[in-house]
Amino acid sequence: MDIEGKTIWQLACGDTDRNYADVCLKWDVILNGPGYAGKWHKCEEQLRNDGWTSKKLSDLRRFAEDIKDGDIVVLRLGTKKVMGVGVVVGGYDWSNIFSDVDGWNLQHFRRVKWYWRGGDQVPDLATYAMKLGDTTQKLDSKKVEVTNWLRGLSIPQSEIDRDLVQLPQESSKPVTIEQVSEYLFDSGVSSNSVETLVTEIDELVQIAKWYNKERENSPSESETVSYLVVPLLRALGWTHQKMAIEWHNVDIALFSSLPRSPETTSVVVEAKKKGNSCLMAKSQAETYAKDKTNCTRLIVTDGLRYGVYVRNGAEFDLLAYLNLTAMKDGYPIYDDCKGAKEALQAMMPEFNG
Repeated sequence: MDIEGKTIWQLACGDTDRNYADVCLKWDVILNGPGYAGKWHKCEEQLRNDGWTSKKLSDLRRFAEDIKDGDIVVLRLGTKKVMGVGVVVGGYDWSNIFSDVDGWNLQHFRRVKWYWRGGDQVPDLATYAMKLGDTTQKLDSKKVEVTNWLRGLSIPQSEIDRDLVQLPQESSKPVTIEQVSEYLFDSGVSSNSVETLVTEIDELVQIAKWYNKERENSPSESETVSYLVVPLLRALGWTHQKMAIEWHNVDIALFSSLPRSPETTSVVVEAKKKGNSCLMAKSQAETYAKDKTNCTRLIVTDGLRYGVYVRNGAEFDLLAYLNLTAMKDGYPIYDDCKGAKEALQAMMPEFNG
């Protein structure tokens, strides 16, 4: 790869607990946040008033103003993993389609034509081949291991000539708890059950706000399961008898009938501590579901966000995604992924796909 005279940027795509490399590579973008306050630089005053540091604001400024068309981007995870290499196309932009990327609001974006995608073949670089810290950084000229590796990359002409992936349209809308209630009632859920669920969701949102204010007391995985996940599952209709915690290495197993057994396991729930990726937990949940032939659903969660996967032959496909603190009716960046109403319905015991 020809890198002579080119400005090279290293862009972080999360960390080992939560990364969004797949979204960047799928849609030919690099992302940055927080993006809830709107486009740069109109968002600057609000972010500063909200307590974001000057360091973070400088990071957003570099992302929006300093990166230029034609610059090279190295998409990094940690300090040794390169997830992708590409070239910037065009200028800075902002879009609400990236308002919830596995829990992060990353509406600041730029288009990048990815020439190389790492997948499972990430280079074996030294642990500190790249710098930790800000999302957006120029690649240090002293990081010769990375630049030498870039020079050795062979880029197919087809990748250079291809068109950018077309971004999905922003078609999703916020969902109110009243809309959730009406949807579930129209689907046959009793009014008493809907009322119980609404009350529980209200309480969980309040707990979430408290956790966010008490960051030094962020819940452990066990506390996440006990205080956030189990109460929601109970409100959705799962009884104690048909719900086992830490059962055969599964965080929570849900059963279609008794007795509890691998054959009667209908749902595997994989929980992470609040704030960690939930969607990244899919592969672990699939591992636990392999020997459970009647398992038709996977639920991955951090207690506030839920991804619901349904069996499709030997695979599990993402059906719906739910963020209790910011419910929406769909997520175009995850293809045909549905939103809060369908996610809650799909987590109920009687759901049959």
